[in-house]
Amino acid sequence: MSSKIKVLQVIPRLGYGGAETGCYDLAHYLYEQNCKSIIVTSGGELLKYVKKDKVKIIRLPVHSKNPILIFLNTLVLIFLQIIYNVDVVHARSRAPAWSCYWACLITRRKFVTTFHGTYLISNAIKKYYNSVMLKSKLIIAGSNFIFNHINKNYENYLNVKNKLMVIFRGINLEYFNKKNISIKNIEKIKVAWGINDNSFKILLPGRLSQWKGQDIFIEALNILIEDFNKSDFQAIILGSDQGRNVYSKKLKSLVDRYNLNKKIKFVNHCNNMPVAYVISDLIVSSSTRPEAFGRIAVEAQAMQKPIVASNIGGSTETILDKKTGFLYKFDDPRELAKAINEVMELDKDTLNSIGNEGRKNVSKKFDVEKMCRTTFIEYKKLLNI
Repeated sequence: MSSKIKVLQVIPRLGYGGAETGCYDLAHYLYEQNCKSIIVTSGGELLKYVKKDKVKIIRLPVHSKNPILIFLNTLVLIFLQIIYNVDVVHARSRAPAWSCYWACLITRRKFVTTFHGTYLISNAIKKYYNSVMLKSKLIIAGSNFIFNHINKNYENYLNVKNKLMVIFRGINLEYFNKKNISIKNIEKIKVAWGINDNSFKILLPGRLSQWKGQDIFIEALNILIEDFNKSDFQAIILGSDQGRNVYSKKLKSLVDRYNLNKKIKFVNHCNNMPVAYVISDLIVSSSTRPEAFGRIAVEAQAMQKPIVASNIGGSTETILDKKTGFLYKFDDPRELAKAINEVMELDKDTLNSIGNEGRKNVSKKFDVEKMCRTTFIEYKKLLNI
């Protein structure tokens, strides 16, 4: 075998989510390790940032759950594995994982998966569909929460010959660093969002989805005003509804009902998240279902901002409660309002201490370099090199 390892990663779309950025970061890291790095995807906003001289991009409809397309993708992946003499195939989602699995059975390449979420397991058919993520030689869980979820719910699908391990997701600490943010970019977003420097600014990032808890957040802000007499704040709900028009309208109706139109602003997208964090005084993650990892919480800590997050899923691992952030009862807007009020009551020195501890926490555990290095080591173990 050539010393130059060839890795093909497959992901439905290369957007701005945690799975996508992890794929992007690993692809460029592999090139720096003298590996051939290939990404197969259907498209996505992050594609324009891929360094094409370092990473080969192949467009394929791997986002589709159509059985015919999954079969056709399998044939193309077999061809690609042979043409590029691929050593490792790394799938990051279920539909393309089926294509990768069948292709690897034929080509005898090493198959790797990353289990990025809890997925729905409402019936046996759904669980079987999800189980493809456990058919690989190396199964990567992005957090201890996901590791325990797999052991609890997929015991019958686990093969002792396959390795299941935790590799925490990582973020780019150079990118998420408040010292690298320009005043010009800060002022640009402040103007675009109508930010008042004298108000307490609260940011809730995440796509508009019922389980992300934007409705809980709005309820909490109303309680913050009525019960805690806190009205000097601005809240930004940052994220696209991705076609969920009914939920989006529900949120705006809720804002109207509580007369919070001057307090809450909806922003569809931001292509410079570090700046969004910098201009905020507090970051909130109000998910009502467990986050597989809790990327928002990690990014906020890296930017030295206090984070308030629901006490379920990956956030319980990434946040040191009362030290780098605050956890609250996940489905209780009153508890969320109480936590927000607690942060608003803190003095500047305490907030700075929380920010410094947050940065240390992320640097120690969730650096992208560590994630990439560990994954690369595991590839080499699979290949016995």
